Amino acid sequence: MNTLIVISVLPIVLLYLGLYKMQKALLPVTVVGLLVALGMAIGHWNDGATPIFNGMMLFNNFSVIFSSVAIISTLLILLLSKDYFERISSHVAEYYAVILFSLAGIIVMVSYYNLSMLFIGIEIMSVSLYILAGIKKKDFASNEAALKYFLMGAFSTGFLLFGITLIYGATGSFNLEEIRNWMTHDVKIDWLSFTGMMLILIGLCFKVGAAPFHFWTPDVYEGSPTLITAFMSTVVKVAGFAAFYRLFSVSFGAASGFWMQPLSVIIILTLFIGNITALYQKSFKRMLAYSSISHAGYMLFALVALGGTSVASIFIYGSAYSVASIIAFGALILVQQQTGSDSFESFNGLGKSNPFLALVVTVAMLSLAGIPLTAGFIGKFYMFSGTISKWQIWITVLAVINAIISIFYYFRVIVAMYFRQEDRTSLTVPVNYVVVFAIAAAATLVIGIYPDLIAKLI
Repeated sequence: MNTLIVISVLPIVLLYLGLYKMQKALLPVTVVGLLVALGMAIGHWNDGATPIFNGMMLFNNFSVIFSSVAIISTLLILLLSKDYFERISSHVAEYYAVILFSLAGIIVMVSYYNLSMLFIGIEIMSVSLYILAGIKKKDFASNEAALKYFLMGAFSTGFLLFGITLIYGATGSFNLEEIRNWMTHDVKIDWLSFTGMMLILIGLCFKVGAAPFHFWTPDVYEGSPTLITAFMSTVVKVAGFAAFYRLFSVSFGAASGFWMQPLSVIIILTLFIGNITALYQKSFKRMLAYSSISHAGYMLFALVALGGTSVASIFIYGSAYSVASIIAFGALILVQQQTGSDSFESFNGLGKSNPFLALVVTVAMLSLAGIPLTAGFIGKFYMFSGTISKWQIWITVLAVINAIISIFYYFRVIVAMYFRQEDRTSLTVPVNYVVVFAIAAAATLVIGIYPDLIAKLI
């Protein structure tokens, strides 16, 4: 748990640096601290972890891989933050600190072994995100996003807490292993435990933005500062699915016959609502918001196909989605700064004015669309293979249809960059953006071409 300690102490150090006006040290110290935390997380790989703190936490290989994904994604996003927060406020240290406090909650979310710790992790993360969504204090859209996120977050937390309460009432425990033992051996599933599982399912679907509990996602993503949207869309979403999977695979796996059908309906709604609505968007940022809803549907496939490859499926899909989205949001930040707009037309002629930026955005769009030789294709392949192995043929066919639909709106960006002309000045890409884009694009292609490099790790 040294990783959690480092990430919890680091924001306090940053606040002291901000207090003494050491603004230039904030980003370097953050990067070093996250690298130390990453090293400590990897150091727990295959160390035979057992539950700690009276069964409250379990930092095993599952926790290591998703903590690593969260830390690396946060690191890449924060590398894009150079000079970004300075445009919003002179108090930059607070923004770095709140992001890292949110990351601390995420580490708890992927390492919990007790339902009370799941709740604590989600709340640490969520309270930080409410603040981050509204950090543009004088921007009405940012204030609206924070208020909507807070109200919907509180509403979903009510479902989650009530569900946890009912599960405790039925099983007499918050511990995941004891809940599993009760559902496997002791008694038949009754209305109390079934209702508890359904309420927890609804609460977690709210958190990850799955339909029909998605309605807060587009407005919150659009109104929040773009860098914060990138954090919510990648780090937060993947961590949410890791927490989702740990609970349902460890504790509720034996009762899958009760929650599998409602989950299948949620997946189909999520795919169709996310993809079809994205077709009609004129804003690139709002398109990415609806795109994130559809990707939530794909990641839920790992729960439909519970088995030995489910962890690998979420890990590969989550990693592929994260690096591609970081490129997309990073490019959007640069284009917004030049044009003041986030419409698809803002990307017109980018292939001529900045070939490098257009190339990495193309790689990101191809990966999000699931085109072969990209990480996104491998992620979808793992998800679809898992559902086919469980004879869930109909849901796989519907997912493939949705993947075809998504190609249309992702390719709108590529068409705008290469086939539409617009008189524009050459767009300069800062060095930190070049580094992040190069790393993310390389990871997308390497995973897509050599998927065994990642699959063998798990």
